[in-house]
Amino acid sequence: MNDDPKPARKRLGPLRRLLPFVWPYGKKVGLAVLFLALAAGATLAFPYAVKLLVDGGLLATDGGDIAERLAVIRQHFLVLFAVAMALGVFTAARFFMMTWIGERVTTDLRQAVYAHVLQQSPQFFETLRTGEVLSRLTTDTTVIHTAVGSSISMGLRSGVLLLGALTMLIATSPRLMLTVVGVVSLVVVPAIVIGRQVRKLSRASQDRIADTSGIAGEILNAIPVVQSFTQERTEVARFSAANEQAFKTSIKRTGMRATLTAFVIVGVFASLLWGLYDGVRAVLAGEMTAGQLSQTALYIILVASSVAVLAEVWGDLLRAAGATERLMELLDARSAVADPPAAETLAPAVDGMRIEFDGVSFAYPSRPRSSVLHQLNLTVEPGATVAVVGPSGAGKTTLFQLLQRFYDVDGGLIRIDGVDLRRLRLTDLRRRIAVVPQEPVIFSGSVLDNIRYGRSGASVEEAKAAARAAFVEDFVDMLPEGYDTFVGERGLRLSGGQRQRVAIARAILKDAPLLLLDEATSSLDASSERAVQAALEIAMRNRTTIVIAHRLATVQRAHRIYVMEHGAIVESGTHAELLRHEGLYARLAALQFSV
Repeated sequence: MNDDPKPARKRLGPLRRLLPFVWPYGKKVGLAVLFLALAAGATLAFPYAVKLLVDGGLLATDGGDIAERLAVIRQHFLVLFAVAMALGVFTAARFFMMTWIGERVTTDLRQAVYAHVLQQSPQFFETLRTGEVLSRLTTDTTVIHTAVGSSISMGLRSGVLLLGALTMLIATSPRLMLTVVGVVSLVVVPAIVIGRQVRKLSRASQDRIADTSGIAGEILNAIPVVQSFTQERTEVARFSAANEQAFKTSIKRTGMRATLTAFVIVGVFASLLWGLYDGVRAVLAGEMTAGQLSQTALYIILVASSVAVLAEVWGDLLRAAGATERLMELLDARSAVADPPAAETLAPAVDGMRIEFDGVSFAYPSRPRSSVLHQLNLTVEPGATVAVVGPSGAGKTTLFQLLQRFYDVDGGLIRIDGVDLRRLRLTDLRRRIAVVPQEPVIFSGSVLDNIRYGRSGASVEEAKAAARAAFVEDFVDMLPEGYDTFVGERGLRLSGGQRQRVAIARAILKDAPLLLLDEATSSLDASSERAVQAALEIAMRNRTTIVIAHRLATVQRAHRIYVMEHGAIVESGTHAELLRHEGLYARLAALQFSV
């Protein structure tokens, strides 16, 4: 016995969340309903037209010769053809309108989910893999499209036909109608019980498919690493295990759907055969005419087929409810980092911005017990260039993530020009920051597209000027199509140093008052590094710059160097001062060059 006590309206409850995506197209929905009603009316008129043909044409015995009878029969066939024409036109119109609505709703839903996911903080992706998000955007929206564009339409049509056919049966053969309803009821009850299991298995099946998408997305983005460590077989086995699990869950769902179909088919034919048997008996007893039997048989077929379609639609809707539930989980997600209710604004920056870390403590939400920063204090004056150095894991990159407010601090304050970071709009804050990460992100597109990502409204000449400043032209001239050369997914057609220069050009083009450089020259050879360092020195003028570096030779001319260890500032000063102090910085320097 099924242990799911929820009524149908609750099991299909998630589908109500689709209504805001449907309402904007109310006129289209109204047209679809009109065409649906007209098509249903034509379908219900067909059995009555057949009755008139049988009783008024084929079985008429009084008056007229064969030619006259054929003329009457032709008139009845013309009526039937007219009904068929109306049915075809209205059905085609209904199909087009419902398909249009399904395509439009799923397009809008996919867009809304994607836009919402892009607003989530990195914390969101610490627990949800991008592959699963992509699965929900593709597989789940396809399921919803099937439901909105087809299943709901078929369900409404079958529901109207069921009610109409039952009404006509009441009017023509009430005794047969009661018999048919009784037989059909024996099918509906188990169909509802089985349908509950179908929804559970549908959700589980979609979750397993998302697991395979997550694994595939992760591995395909790391093919060189997988092949370098010869882990192809291991990853194939891991994907195979997830794939098999998805297959098994899908087969369970299919088995339940098949059981549901079996109940429906048995019920349909049982009601049809019983109705026909009772009708034939009534004709032989003189209780109805052959035309009435034909009409009744067709109405019984409509009732039975409508129930069959409704049972199939029920399964589709349960599956769509599971898909909607998964998508709405994404739409319901609220970013841990959001704009304040009453945001403050910053004055235009002339010579950079003043940055203050005042007693900042922080631990990543996925690792709350592992504190990364401990009561950290750090100040950067406007226009100054500050370097942050220290061993790996000291918390240097975390400073950049907090400055961009990808996360909120657990304790203390971060101020920009005296204003708490959390009192600024995210877009206002991030527009004032340009970043060159250690691992530059290059998008699929041209070299010029990637540079203009720093400021999409920049002209081509402005983008090329930034490229020249970052010495991008040194290699662009050798590319087959220059700035219009396609760089491939993740910039795989460029070398590591070329990708780094494009990222630097992007930051230069943004022209923000705060420049964050995270090992910005780590992928460059000595010659390129000298050239790009010269470009960066130009880019750092009249703006605040914070540099993270492991190679201490790149930070010797910084106005101030902060040395981090275990999430705290342990030393600060100029290069010369820190060497004289003979602390951690001096030890790190001794490992890299003679002092």
